Amino acid sequence: MKKITFLLGLLITSPFFAQTPCSGGTANGFPCEGYDLQSKFVLAEMGASDGNDSWGWTDPDDGTEYALVGLDNGTAFINISDPINPIYLGKLPTHTNPSIWRDIKVYNNHAFIVSEANGHGLQVFDLTRLRNVASPPETFTEDAHLGVFGSAHNIAINEDSGYAYVVGTDEANGGPLFINIQNPLSPFMIGDYDGSGYTHDAQIIIYDGPDSDYTGKEIFFGSNANEVVIVDVTDKLNPQLISTITYGNTSYTHQGWLTEDRNYLLVGDEIDEQDFGFNTRTIVFDVSDLDNPSFHFDYFSNIASTDHNGYVVGNTFYLASYSGGMRVINISDIANQNMNEIGYFDTYPANNNANYRGSWNVYPFFVSGNIVISGEGGFTLVKESNLGINDNENFNFSMAPNPATENITITSKVAPIQSIEIYSVLGQKVMDKVVPQNVTQTINISTLKTGMYLVTINKNTTLRLVVN
Repeated sequence: MKKITFLLGLLITSPFFAQTPCSGGTANGFPCEGYDLQSKFVLAEMGASDGNDSWGWTDPDDGTEYALVGLDNGTAFINISDPINPIYLGKLPTHTNPSIWRDIKVYNNHAFIVSEANGHGLQVFDLTRLRNVASPPETFTEDAHLGVFGSAHNIAINEDSGYAYVVGTDEANGGPLFINIQNPLSPFMIGDYDGSGYTHDAQIIIYDGPDSDYTGKEIFFGSNANEVVIVDVTDKLNPQLISTITYGNTSYTHQGWLTEDRNYLLVGDEIDEQDFGFNTRTIVFDVSDLDNPSFHFDYFSNIASTDHNGYVVGNTFYLASYSGGMRVINISDIANQNMNEIGYFDTYPANNNANYRGSWNVYPFFVSGNIVISGEGGFTLVKESNLGINDNENFNFSMAPNPATENITITSKVAPIQSIEIYSVLGQKVMDKVVPQNVTQTINISTLKTGMYLVTINKNTTLRLVVN
């Protein structure tokens, strides 16, 4: 949600943003801590007046990374294989009219795009077309379109089931529409759920958490403006509400993301900072029992900015926090109600007030460690300071080869390896190994589909893996 937009005049020439380390608390004029500026495109360079969502795609053939950036008038595609010199490949124009709301997700090498523009429906774009762009920037055309709905606020995809969940539409009271995208170029709607009203955003997984009653079920975690809903959507023709979660000082339940162990759900309420005057708040719920979820605690930032979209990678929570930019939060001790900020990159230096200027979204799932920040500032690419070219090596573990097809070998430099878990970028656990306590362990990954995965070692270290 973005209640107010401030349209900037198009710049005749854009400022030059070179790779700049975070030094003395800034990088090329942007406040920062622990994250360096790689590169940036302002909105005018992409022919737009406003920016919004973002996502990413890693080409399974060669590991090339692409940023997908939502704009008021379409979707931009950027090759970031050279993160210091990214290439703006071009734009897929909006299906109907411009809108400040656009959302993008990826499945099976295709982008799926919705917007609140009237009559927009679902655009489908074949991302493999980005491999051979002769004369960038190009104006692209959509490869498929589904028009069973018009406007929509958001789209979430469960890559493990091949279903897209379109939410905030002009159908089903704004509840999720269930779209089969297993053949990306022939999407079709199979059902919907309107039992809890309007859904603003959602995460959907094949459940692999601690509540054994729902193991293997497809579970929908929806942020529904004034509450969180948990719904069993395994049967698309007969979805079942499991439970709802309410909390104090509610203004607008906006978006949530699960921890990788599925014990906790981190939720942002978009308007509470403005309505109640406290600093940026993340509400943490204990969802280890899906039938009886409970409030765990509130985490408050040290600034007052409005929170928007947040995602979990291992023990780190990456939060797009509008005027506060990207905030990076350690959640390794979340069970004991402890979270602490460990870094940030602020794309809106003017202030950290509770408003809608600055960063709309952050995409932290690339294997390279590059992180996309999108919003009013256009496209910004950052990376953790002093992170090596290959972040599959850190102080304690290394992993090779990467990309990989058949096997990976993980080597510990300190403690023995006890467990290895592999997750999809949307948090679905696809492999769980309890291993002999050796310093080297080889894992067969031949059963994994092509794409990007997160490998968590000993419950405390997460590395990124590309499977060819």
